[in-house]
Amino acid sequence: MRVRPGSGVGVGVGVGLTAIVAASCLHAPTVVRPYPAPTAETLTAALAARQRAVSGMNARVRATSWLGGERVRATVNMLVERDGRLRFEAEVSLQGTVATLVTDGPSFALLDARHNQLSRGPACPANVASLIRIPLGPADVAAVLLGDARPPEPAGGGAPTVSWNPQRGADVLVLNDRQGGTLQLFFRGPDAGRDLVGAVRTGADGARLWQTSYESFESIAGRRLPGTILFAERGGSFDDGVEIRFKDRSLDDPPPPAAFTLAPPPGVVVKDVGCGQGF
Repeated sequence: MRVRPGSGVGVGVGVGLTAIVAASCLHAPTVVRPYPAPTAETLTAALAARQRAVSGMNARVRATSWLGGERVRATVNMLVERDGRLRFEAEVSLQGTVATLVTDGPSFALLDARHNQLSRGPACPANVASLIRIPLGPADVAAVLLGDARPPEPAGGGAPTVSWNPQRGADVLVLNDRQGGTLQLFFRGPDAGRDLVGAVRTGADGARLWQTSYESFESIAGRRLPGTILFAERGGSFDDGVEIRFKDRSLDDPPPPAAFTLAPPPGVVVKDVGCGQGF
């Protein structure tokens, strides 16, 4: 199994790993909460404050995907708006920009410069994941890239709860949706020093849909953001997922006009596509 420094166990402990630990008679290190337990209202307010503090981002990242057992790596320039407007430009050494993906929220377009083709259609998870392999809706992808997660909508699945995860040394805020699924948010540290270090989304059957881990925090314009983001689908581990490492970024710059639309260049083949298999 590939081991990536700093990736850790990730958010949540898989059944396979649990079995290995039990069989080996090993005990995972545990951490006792060194401060008073926060309330659900406190952590919900902390999430809302984070999201108000960062509404958009202009970034250059190194993106690596191991999904499907094949490693794909590229430098990607990103424009990210919290409302789900996205622009990704993938670069390859000596070739420049080889692919551009945009979504204005409802629709998406992907320009493949190497094959001289533009695909366009609805911004469903499978289409949005055509370039950065995170198969979520545009607003969910934006939240992950901005270092948090979008709460379930609509609310109404029960009151939020808080517990303590001793293996991660983190408070866990659980938000419920009406269908019986949950969003689990992992916070580490007290009050002003609190970081959101991961998220797990589950379905109504309790099965994991996706998970994230936020690592290597740094201060950007007075706000603490992760320098590395890990993403994994369903029951997969981060070793088989997506890694985003930030090279540089700025926050809340107004996006250029028409940044989230793509007009077909002359001579490019235009292909209308539907939605593939997504969440």
